Amino acid sequence: MRRIDFFILFYFSAFTFSFSQFNFDSIFSGSVLLKKISSSPVKYHTQVIYTQIDSVDGKPNFKNYYFNVNPENYFYCASLVKLPVSILALEKLNEITIPFDAIMFTDSSIACHKKVNSDTSSLNNYPSIENYIKRMLLVSDNESYSRVYEFLGVDYIQKNLHEKGYPEVRIVNRYDGNCFGKNNLISNPIIFLSKDLKVIYRQEELNSSHAPSPLKISMNVGKAYYNEKNKFINKPKSFAGSNYLSLLDCHNMLQELIFNSTKKFKITKDQNEFLIRYLSHYPRQSSSPRYNSKIYYDSYKKYLFYGDSKAIINDTNLIITNIVGQSYGFMSDCAYFLDKKNNISFMLSAVIYANEDEVLNDGKYDYITVALPYLAELGRQFYNYEINRKKISKE
Repeated sequence: MRRIDFFILFYFSAFTFSFSQFNFDSIFSGSVLLKKISSSPVKYHTQVIYTQIDSVDGKPNFKNYYFNVNPENYFYCASLVKLPVSILALEKLNEITIPFDAIMFTDSSIACHKKVNSDTSSLNNYPSIENYIKRMLLVSDNESYSRVYEFLGVDYIQKNLHEKGYPEVRIVNRYDGNCFGKNNLISNPIIFLSKDLKVIYRQEELNSSHAPSPLKISMNVGKAYYNEKNKFINKPKSFAGSNYLSLLDCHNMLQELIFNSTKKFKITKDQNEFLIRYLSHYPRQSSSPRYNSKIYYDSYKKYLFYGDSKAIINDTNLIITNIVGQSYGFMSDCAYFLDKKNNISFMLSAVIYANEDEVLNDGKYDYITVALPYLAELGRQFYNYEINRKKISKE
């Protein structure tokens, strides 16, 4: 059995699904841009997952279709890892019986660690897992991700994702600060406090074991790159020591969160609704934290469908629940589309690599001219297809 076949069978075994063919050309041919990029999948590292959703006996029925989805088609996941990290943080809080709005102070034990005991974006000016998750899901905040990553620790992340059926995921890096290599495996001491600042839980430094790369394929990208000292390195950049989350796994996690078909995630109904709400919100819809809408415009993390415009989104019928990634020329989006007025419900996940000069860390990526127009048009073409698709409904 080919590796991709194994992944699909393993990860979708709990869902109703189909291997029937879908004519992606019918989508790509509707746009000059989509046709151009889809005809060069190696150059652009494109992957697309489309899930049709129909109702059978009152339950959602999923048909999943794939374009160029293959473990050997490597891409850098960037902020997509904020989805599993947010879910696991709520699970761990439930395990240790700490409310998710409890005050959380982060200490340090090695030189690269950051101490954090305030958060001016929260109502009480104190940090908490609740506010960190809001910041991650609303504007993809990296500091918030790093603090939650430290609370979890690498071993906890790997063990729990493996048990849930995601053995290929690898989350071993912060996204802020000066911790590199093995220092990323050492998590800060943390304390949780009540509202009157009394300690209710203490977590000592976590020194996690090394998590090897889950893939036996090349994880090299580009022709050259600038390293952390801004030195030009004339060879491809290796991502073998970086976080890894496939588009397929991210798509499945979002699907599980929204439909809770297998109850993999040990979170409460309120926590589940909290995650979906902030995955769906525009930054301006949040009162705490509050964001400047000129900087954090509505489409700030709504790449599919809206990504090529910074205008205010007035359509209140279409709700997009999603998580995005952007780094090193890669741009990705895993999304669930819901428009009850037009009887539309589907999932769409996609990734593109937009880096014409093939040099990483030079600040010259083609996000605005290539990636965002592509993802926005892709979302619109699938939405239009769903408008005309005859829905199956068997009650």
